[in-house]
Amino acid sequence: MKGTFTIALVGNPNSGKSSLFNALTGLNQKVGNFPGVTVDKKTGVSRLSETLNAHIIDLPGTYSLYPKSADEQVTYEVLLNQKNADRPDLIVVIADASNLKRNLLFCSQIIDLKIPVVIALTMMDIARQKGITIDTNGLQRMMGVPVISINPRRNKGIIQLKKAITDIESSPKAIPATDFIDVEELTGKWINDIRELCGLESNYGALHVACNYNELRHLNAAQRIQIASILGEAKFQKSKIQAAEIMERYQRIKQIMQQTVVETSPLKRTVISDRIDKILLHPVYGNLILLLVLFVLFQSIFSLAKFPMDWIEQGFSWVGMSLNAILPDNFIKDLIVNGLLSGISGVAVFIPQIMILFGLITILEDSGYMARISFLTDRLMRSVGLNGRSVMPLISGMACAVPAIMAARTIQNRKERLITIMVTPLMSCSARLPVYTILIALVIPQQRYLGFINLQGLVLMGLYLLGFFMALIVSKVMNFVIKTKERAFFLMELPVYRPPRWKNVGITMIEKAKIFITDAGKIIIIISLILWALASFGPPAAMQEVETKYTELIRQHPEQKKELDKAHGTEKLEHSFAGIMGHAFEPVIRPLGYDWKIGIALITSFAAREAFVGTMATLYSVGDDDAGRTTLHDKMRNARRNDGSPVYTLACGLSLLIFYVFAMQCMSTLAIVKRETKSWKYPLVQFLYMFCIAYVSSFIVYQLAK
Repeated sequence: MKGTFTIALVGNPNSGKSSLFNALTGLNQKVGNFPGVTVDKKTGVSRLSETLNAHIIDLPGTYSLYPKSADEQVTYEVLLNQKNADRPDLIVVIADASNLKRNLLFCSQIIDLKIPVVIALTMMDIARQKGITIDTNGLQRMMGVPVISINPRRNKGIIQLKKAITDIESSPKAIPATDFIDVEELTGKWINDIRELCGLESNYGALHVACNYNELRHLNAAQRIQIASILGEAKFQKSKIQAAEIMERYQRIKQIMQQTVVETSPLKRTVISDRIDKILLHPVYGNLILLLVLFVLFQSIFSLAKFPMDWIEQGFSWVGMSLNAILPDNFIKDLIVNGLLSGISGVAVFIPQIMILFGLITILEDSGYMARISFLTDRLMRSVGLNGRSVMPLISGMACAVPAIMAARTIQNRKERLITIMVTPLMSCSARLPVYTILIALVIPQQRYLGFINLQGLVLMGLYLLGFFMALIVSKVMNFVIKTKERAFFLMELPVYRPPRWKNVGITMIEKAKIFITDAGKIIIIISLILWALASFGPPAAMQEVETKYTELIRQHPEQKKELDKAHGTEKLEHSFAGIMGHAFEPVIRPLGYDWKIGIALITSFAAREAFVGTMATLYSVGDDDAGRTTLHDKMRNARRNDGSPVYTLACGLSLLIFYVFAMQCMSTLAIVKRETKSWKYPLVQFLYMFCIAYVSSFIVYQLAK
């Protein structure tokens, strides 16, 4: 084996960079069809030849080497810091052939860093639809670096790309001998002083140090002082030099394109995407279609998942009854059936809905429609102090708030980024879905209108929209509270429409199900075991008193043994450690319509929202002689208060649904907010304002509906 060397994939957002990363590494990572999906660098290993392995880094998308957001700064640091551990030996610049002029600007900047470069041309099929013909050989000759046409979605051109990379790796003259533009002519000879001071390979790298030396973390204090002195003597004007550089690059790019690109007049060609956008981006029809898409999405979550959910529920019921019949009545049986099995089954039944949700979101991303949602909602976002770029983290929050908050790094304006981070948890994530589903099934009847409109699906859609509109209201308030003079502009390239890659959709559904099972499963098993112990044991004196009481009652009334056993289990649970905790917390939540068991579930679900269902499954199984025979849905429906009234009335169910829409019940989200804001102040404010909204809203709903 000759060795392993590092290749960085760089390019404009939505140029096909992540697709190429998948094709080279074979990793099953998510590929989104909208700008800003790559927030942090992703890595993998690619076998380029029998003698060469490559460490592949997928860097965040950027339009130029002048960073404007946190994710672009990642790319900037890796490429400019020669001591960076991820400093590439070779750069593959992915360029969209259908927008070649803009992409070549970034290519030319990378070339002038004096790192070996290969240009990978993507979207050639879209270029042909636009009437664009590119002479790749001529382009390669004039750019001075290899140019390879690829289609990573169909695995075309990958072999040729690998060969070009291996040829460069074995060549001692891989770096272009001439600069794309003469930087020294733009700046003056002082640029050489900065180059030598920082030990850089190119004058262009020195120019970037001159422009951003205060932001570059790899420079020390002495270097910054000397650079400032050099720039002061040279009377350096950053904006003037940058503008001159860009103009000179575009002048040369124009010459290159005149000789290598033939383009049919735009008036003669209309790409299919443009025709579709006239409808989907229409200010009236576009928003109606968006609501229709959301309607279909949430209807599908209930309709498509019904049969697999029934099968899973029946499977766990069969396992529970089998274990009940096989195992002897002892401590171990109670632990397995009423502790572990009940907790896990309470959540596993919702896996089909999780998979359907992620599958449909992946289809929207892959087809290119998700980016249109940002465009459609930009005006609405601006009315509350945000812009269309904030929509992507908010929509991602429907899956999970943690990566959604990280995705806010693509927002350039610091105020808008902070507001987006603060309101993203109001979007209903997939962890809330099991809670919504079980409660909706309990209190909302299974009615259909016009034969296909499911009432339960409509309520689910309403909950998601409620979280979104509350996020807008909170954003408006925060826009008044947080003051800044920084202005923001929303510029976005809309990807072309493409058929979804069904393999990618399937992989995403399976991967998300695995993550849900493993991540949620660990928490649920731990919580179920702890809850089982708390619900099975209590203060010895109190528990002994209950045992003595019911032993005597059964002796006196043997004909009522079944009813007395049930009452025995209920009273034993109330005198357990879990019952004592729940009753202590009950006065706080009683105005919302909740009993002590719901109170315990609210506490445990702070670790993970989906733990609510596992908690209820455990609490309703402890002391239940029918464990394994009845479903959690039936147990909750039959639950009664001390006065005999049902626990889960319409008023209680609606109150609980509203609480879960608004409440911050996720430790992981608070941790990531602290990491992104570098302060505990913001997660604390976030927790308090969300809890207050949840409590007050639930109180009002319960009092009105009871």
